[in-house]
Amino acid sequence: MAGCEKKSGKCRTDRQGQRAGKPVGKRGMESLQKGYRKALLLLYPHRCPVCGSVLRDTLICPECAGKLRYVTQPFCYSCGKPVESTVHEYCMDCIRKKHEFCQGRAVFRYQGAVRGMLYRYKYGNRRDYTEFFALEAARLYGQWVRRLGIELAAPIPLSKKRRKKRGYNQADLFGRRFAQLVGLDYDAGLLVRVRNTAPQKQLSASERKNNLKNAFKMNRNVVNLKRILLIDDIYTTGSTIDAAALVLKQSGVEDVFYLCISIGQGG
Repeated sequence: MAGCEKKSGKCRTDRQGQRAGKPVGKRGMESLQKGYRKALLLLYPHRCPVCGSVLRDTLICPECAGKLRYVTQPFCYSCGKPVESTVHEYCMDCIRKKHEFCQGRAVFRYQGAVRGMLYRYKYGNRRDYTEFFALEAARLYGQWVRRLGIELAAPIPLSKKRRKKRGYNQADLFGRRFAQLVGLDYDAGLLVRVRNTAPQKQLSASERKNNLKNAFKMNRNVVNLKRILLIDDIYTTGSTIDAAALVLKQSGVEDVFYLCISIGQGG
């Protein structure tokens, strides 16, 4: 997909390199990052994101992998929610309302084992799940983001209060690693959340939209960027993505896409 289809239509160096006066090149940096990840695995081995078993050579138990439900065809051409029939190009949500984003995709259906995975990733400090989520996203959607001509990826930000309480932003962890895997430029500070909004899961669809009004603002100049990919963990009604996409478009971005770890069922 080359364009947005509407429904109606400096080199970083390590300290040793700096002291020696020799900058670390791209390959050197990749090697350092790979070695760092291996060292972390020795100290903190991966655990299966479903059952919690300690793993050495894989990121998920073969038995548990079968419990995950991936998003497959048919799905909504706009938001990417699974739909019941190939007859429908769009889910009922996307038929009823116009989104600020162009198109979105997700890795898993938000059901069964995935619910527990996402809860622990978001609230249980299971940052080690990042590699599994990012690798699966890159496997499924690496070519998709390249075809779209995405120029930059950025996460949906947390408020300062929520970030301080949780200690991390799961969308940033996931988005940063995904961008590394597929070769995308990444900016974790592109957007900031200026209001500490109520958790979306507690609200109705209309309340979600009002809850996010004026919740985001730009923190960078993106006048020369035309296609941006927003990253989040869960897509439900699209209110969060729409609110962030609107701010980007008001700043001059032409097309906004999104990628999430999981998504709900479409009508």
